[in-house]
Amino acid sequence: MEFKDYYDILGVKPDASEAEIKTAYRKLARKYHPDKNKEAGAEDKFKAANEAQEVLLDAEKRRAYDQVRAGGYRGGEQFRPPPGWGQQQGQHFEFGEGGGDFSDFFESLFGRAAGGGRGQGHGQPRARRGQDVQAKVQVPLHTAFEGGRTRVALHDGNGGERVLEVKIPAGIQSGQVIRLAGQGQPGAGGPNGDLLLEVGIRDDARFKLDGRNVLHVLPIAPWEAALGATVPVPTLAGDVDLRIPAGSQSGRKLRLKGRGMPGATPGDQLVELSIRAPMADSDEQRAAYEALREQFAEYDPRR
Repeated sequence: MEFKDYYDILGVKPDASEAEIKTAYRKLARKYHPDKNKEAGAEDKFKAANEAQEVLLDAEKRRAYDQVRAGGYRGGEQFRPPPGWGQQQGQHFEFGEGGGDFSDFFESLFGRAAGGGRGQGHGQPRARRGQDVQAKVQVPLHTAFEGGRTRVALHDGNGGERVLEVKIPAGIQSGQVIRLAGQGQPGAGGPNGDLLLEVGIRDDARFKLDGRNVLHVLPIAPWEAALGATVPVPTLAGDVDLRIPAGSQSGRKLRLKGRGMPGATPGDQLVELSIRAPMADSDEQRAAYEALREQFAEYDPRR
């Protein structure tokens, strides 16, 4: 197994005070807590910081650890406990309330923790938290906007299935993870793991997401673009009236403030104008286009 340098893990000096250790631990816990940091490796760093503070904030464990560290070990080096270590220490260490999701290195020095409380001697079964389970769910855009509930079917390795009803918070973003405590793998004498549910948002025929902003392409008639008009435009919360300025062109984007996805700072809806010319299906309509061509004889749309 590898030697763990708990001082390096917390970023403190070997003579650090209890207050310095607590401050360093809180900083790392906030940065790497699995509920806040979804980057790869963040949960391992969180567990390492938790283990380090378990040792360094306990006077008895810290004295024992310092005694071993004085042998010149460095973090990552191969390590074996000194001969007779368990008998010398007596395995009477106290464990914090958080239980014992600790490394083999920790257990080799201090024994095993079973559900918090007193440490257990070697050879006794260790209470283990169940593994977290990762899954994905796709929800309609309107559910992501309004919030609601959706059902998720989970399959186990034995062909079984269980269905969970999951609450989707309003304004959730694609890629966000919902943590359902206790819905992961069963623990071995310890708590169940959690279900980490990654949310995806289905494509929508009328709206495209860009972060919290929403894009909608609005078809308009040539005369609405040229002369200006007020037309209804769909939003995720229902139709609203939009004023189109005279002289608008295709591709122009108008902003509806606060009409995007909800959040601490709500997104906007961007309305992209798309001019659609009607077909000339009658002699009168073709004549109207001929008159229009004569009126704009000098206009070249490619220039």
